[in-house]
Amino acid sequence: MKIFLSNHGNLRNFRSFIKSLDLSNPSTLEITTHDKWVTVHPANLVLAASLALKVGRENSKIVGKVPETGRYLDRMGLYKLTSTHSEFNYHKKEEAGRFVPIKVIKDAKDQSLFISDMVPLLHLSESNTTVVKYIIGELVRNVLEHAYAKNGAIVAAQYFKKTNRVSIAICDTGIGIWKSMHENWHPKTDLEAINLALTPGITGTTRREGGTSENAGAGLFFIKSIAKISRNYFVIYSGKAEYTLLKHNKRIKGYPRLYSDPTRDPHNFAKDAASFEGTLVSVDISLDETPELNDLLSRIGEVYDKAIRERKKNKYKEPKFI
Repeated sequence: MKIFLSNHGNLRNFRSFIKSLDLSNPSTLEITTHDKWVTVHPANLVLAASLALKVGRENSKIVGKVPETGRYLDRMGLYKLTSTHSEFNYHKKEEAGRFVPIKVIKDAKDQSLFISDMVPLLHLSESNTTVVKYIIGELVRNVLEHAYAKNGAIVAAQYFKKTNRVSIAICDTGIGIWKSMHENWHPKTDLEAINLALTPGITGTTRREGGTSENAGAGLFFIKSIAKISRNYFVIYSGKAEYTLLKHNKRIKGYPRLYSDPTRDPHNFAKDAASFEGTLVSVDISLDETPELNDLLSRIGEVYDKAIRERKKNKYKEPKFI
């Protein structure tokens, strides 16, 4: 497999990134970069890290000329996952409040540590921070419980002070969305499976619309909605399909409308991408607490409060054996 990290690594250009992927020869991974300047989004990082973990450190390497900006790959922990020794010498800045390097999450303890590390990046009020934490936690939990990913969930995040934005990415090399949806919903294609996954109330764990108290099928819809309200990008990639939510046009006045059907949102998609055995989800979130964002997070918070109460109630209903 081959990955090229360019000088325009952002979610707006994510489709260009996956078009350059070569996922043939799945037993090895070769990572190359632009020779003068490299810009990497957490989405690019976690995909590279996931594949490196899948083939093993001894079968992964970073080759060719890596420019000085490539030290970011070292600081975020990508070199550690490959057999290539980093030759960068630099002063390591404090992570807290700036970024969360590549982390592998395999259990609830790892998940809690990641969420704790991510909190200083959010720069939101306490109530809004709680909601975003919960959504990200739910996405990670879904990987751990339903993706059957041997290497767990691979995550990374970055805060950009200049634009007051946080970028978050979660990736796994599990069964992918099509397989997780197939038993109950029978999607014909990877793209149809992604559209189902983005529809609130649809979950691969049950045929019942609205999901269950354990899985309401709304995490992806909520995180996409936050991206739309904050006028940012959202990406999901699985199998041969990729969906990108485009920025809501600022010239359109009024509250951006949220649709349960993801195809009604401004978006582009690919249905013939390099076939990725797993799932990648990434989002950019503007942290300016506009009335629209505050209102959305308040409503999402109410949904999750209800879900938590339902989980606790069901837990108490479980039979106890003496």
